[in-house]
Amino acid sequence: MSHETHEASHTLDRLIYMANQIGGFFAVQGHDKEVAGVADHIAKFWNSRMQKQIFAHVAKGGEGLKPTVKEALQVLEKKQAQAAQQQ
Repeated sequence: MSHETHEASHTLDRLIYMANQIGGFFAVQGHDKEVAGVADHIAKFWNSRMQKQIFAHVAKGGEGLKPTVKEALQVLEKKQAQAAQQQ
């Protein structure tokens, strides 16, 4: 494994960990608020590079992501795509 491949893998692992941690924070609020909270947090605080990387991971199945976190990322990506089409 090259250094770049290892670094990208490590970064993705870190993004998965962070996304799941965010999901854990919002989990006590129930499913709908968890999904909305995760999506909102990632939209506000993650840069576009981070978002693109986690969206690509979700498109490949989202291994390691909690189901509600994966759902939140799918909701966010769809919302962003719709907003981009309206511009």
